[in-house]
Amino acid sequence: MRNYESDAYRKYRSSMEQRQKVVRTSGSPYSQQTAVQGKRQIVERSASTKRKRTREKGKPYYDYDLLLVIIFLMCFGLVMLYSSSAYSAQNDYNNDMFFFTRQAIIGIIGFIAMFIVSKIDYHLYGAYAKEFFWFSMFLMALVQTPLGKTVNGARRWIRLPGGLSLQPAEFTKIAVILFIAYEICLFGQKAKKWDGIKILLGYGLVATLGVFLLTDNLSTAIIVFAITCILIFVVHPKTKPFVAGVIAVGIVGIIGIILLKYTLAESDNFRMRRIIAWLNPEAYSDNTGFQTLQALYAIGSGGLWGKGLGQSMQKLGFLPEAQNDMVFSIICEELGLFGAFCVILLFVMLLWRMMVIANNAPDLFGALLVVGVMGHFAIQVVLNIAVVTNSIPNTGITLPFISYGGTSILFLMSEVGLVLNVSKSIRLRDVG
Repeated sequence: MRNYESDAYRKYRSSMEQRQKVVRTSGSPYSQQTAVQGKRQIVERSASTKRKRTREKGKPYYDYDLLLVIIFLMCFGLVMLYSSSAYSAQNDYNNDMFFFTRQAIIGIIGFIAMFIVSKIDYHLYGAYAKEFFWFSMFLMALVQTPLGKTVNGARRWIRLPGGLSLQPAEFTKIAVILFIAYEICLFGQKAKKWDGIKILLGYGLVATLGVFLLTDNLSTAIIVFAITCILIFVVHPKTKPFVAGVIAVGIVGIIGIILLKYTLAESDNFRMRRIIAWLNPEAYSDNTGFQTLQALYAIGSGGLWGKGLGQSMQKLGFLPEAQNDMVFSIICEELGLFGAFCVILLFVMLLWRMMVIANNAPDLFGALLVVGVMGHFAIQVVLNIAVVTNSIPNTGITLPFISYGGTSILFLMSEVGLVLNVSKSIRLRDVG
């Protein structure tokens, strides 16, 4: 028995070493570019005849610009969270600081998680990518057990000791980024061919269906599948198939919406009702379209410069969940279009810093990790703002770093830790 366990352990260790070799020896899809202006630049990597890459010794790089943007977003998010939630928190919990305090505590924990994640070599995460992926499936399956918790009619959380809860779908986003990035490195050139793409899409579809069927969370399922597609798009040499796919999906979606408008006007399905209300929110102002209309009223009343911080009227019981999905509408009402533009600019700066890190990542796996996180953030920001402005049907997508949500903040900060981890692997050298 001991010999058997010893052999199994050795095989497992050998497997881990092979996995780390996969993510460490993968080449970068990007040319090395200058990350710091002036007398410093990214060390260019040379390839040997055996296509092995070596890295020149140089100063370690750390993206403090990215860190500053994150800190500013978190602080701004806490200010807007208190402004948007003080009234409801006082009414519901007799404590206007209720949501603010909980978010601040989880934010501090998130920063700790970010620094811990950034200190561990990101290649090690790649070695355990498979375990992370299937563990995320297991966590989502627990939602359907007595450990599952229902909030506002949605069963998407797991009960934890101390009255805490965990939304496993948020962990699935990170797991998918790690796993798909690892599989792309493992496939090599196969990832650029249809046979490899089918397998990668299959993995993404498994995660997507897991999120949708086990947690009944369509919005997160869409994000998970979109992350998979983005990672495949990055390594694929052709863009025409993806453009054609997007156009085809758009056409099918438009046709489907037109059909729904005239055939399912009295549907009892809540998702169908949301789509119908999106097409004509005024007609459903007493039920499905109420939240959307109140968000639009908030945006319109803010004007160019806003009513002033803390002066929102819609948060006074008119706009449901003002501190969650609809916090952007409160930003527009209190800070105006100018404030909304500044928030969007902050997210653009965040994505730009990630793009710089991805472009200069020392290997393919590191670049894909950053691209996956960047894609996740971009999708979630765009979808949240689109929902608030009634550009797409209403769905439960939070605004990163600003909306209330403990699990979301924790895993968002962990993803930032991954990005900073990759940035540390970049080397700089002095130029004469």
